[in-house]
Amino acid sequence: MSASTQAEATTPGAIEAMARAARVAARTLAQSPTVERDKALWAAANALRETRDVILEANAKDLAAYKGSEAFRDRLTLTPERIETMAKGLEDMADLSDPVGRILSEWTRPNGLKIRRVATPIGILGVIYESRPNVGADAAGLCIKSGNAVILRGGSESFHSAQAIHAAMVAGLKAAGLPEAAVQVAPSTDRQHVSDMLQAAGLIDLIIPRGGRSLVERVQNEARIPVLAHAEGLCHTYIHSAAEPQMARRIICNAKMRRPGICGATETLLIDSAIAPSLLPDIVSDLRELGCAFRADARARAIVPDLSAATEADFSTEWLDAILSVAVVDGVDAALEHIAVHGSGHTEAIITSDETVATRFLNGTDSAVVMWNASTQFCDGGEFGFGAEIGIATGRVHARGPVGLEQLTTFRYEVLGTGQVRP
Repeated sequence: MSASTQAEATTPGAIEAMARAARVAARTLAQSPTVERDKALWAAANALRETRDVILEANAKDLAAYKGSEAFRDRLTLTPERIETMAKGLEDMADLSDPVGRILSEWTRPNGLKIRRVATPIGILGVIYESRPNVGADAAGLCIKSGNAVILRGGSESFHSAQAIHAAMVAGLKAAGLPEAAVQVAPSTDRQHVSDMLQAAGLIDLIIPRGGRSLVERVQNEARIPVLAHAEGLCHTYIHSAAEPQMARRIICNAKMRRPGICGATETLLIDSAIAPSLLPDIVSDLRELGCAFRADARARAIVPDLSAATEADFSTEWLDAILSVAVVDGVDAALEHIAVHGSGHTEAIITSDETVATRFLNGTDSAVVMWNASTQFCDGGEFGFGAEIGIATGRVHARGPVGLEQLTTFRYEVLGTGQVRP
């Protein structure tokens, strides 16, 4: 980007202009036939594939400048396989039912009025995200399908990647005859764009942050717009005394080490005291072979003495790295108490063959997602059948868990009369 273009991009009012253009585009998008929005997704998927080398070149620029941890480098890295996953995700969205116009409920009043609640797009979304450039494609695709316009602001570390992916999404919109302003991206790394988005009350309808604690807290503290956010992904896996050992070993290795830098990665292993002496050494050995380090309580270190000692703060830390906190607990209630004290309300899992205990665990935590005999890394919109996700919501208003198409709609009431007047 030239110096003059950069200066223009950071001119005060840039976000306001983008939001006003998005409002116009959103009206067209919301009223467009399903087939047009689906065509845009298919065309964008093709554009991602056709410009794969351009996207990888842009990503290489971002990687060359990146100086952070290896776990976050993994989140930033694009490969041909990951670009194909983005493209396939858009095609999967196109194959899903249209969330707009669904009749959510309907009834007839004694006076003959017919009332129905109908799903409608939210309007203009602002998505602020860090590191993972694929978030731009996922968010744009979900917004197109659900009839919402979106303004994207990726992290400075993924700027070039975000621009290249955005170009593919715009190509999809153009191919379908839909307004390009339905998907826009902040044109520079200027942090003022974030502030302007958070202050754009009346222009942007909902802000969705995707990133670490500092980003989410800043958005929640500064936004004058409703925020759909998640806290840290401080996920727990509890291995109950009735767990099948080989299953437990397989699941915990995947839950921690498949991709340790994502929010669905298990950060704390809770293992039942009845099974810990026989199983914990094998789990530690498995994970060490995969490059994992540990922070363990005294009871775990009594079983595996060379584990590093955990502090109380470690159990409230989202590592996003190849580090696992470990605690030995006495039964399911103790596991639930640990989660209640240290958890972030994201995803918890239990491994057990005892259905009664599993039910107790599933009902005993108020996290957005709870799992039985499965890796916490399945907390993902694609894995839930949503095509993709725009984020994981851990609040209790509007949406929880992976946020897909249905969660990106609100509703209106339609009242159909035959001439009734109110007495």
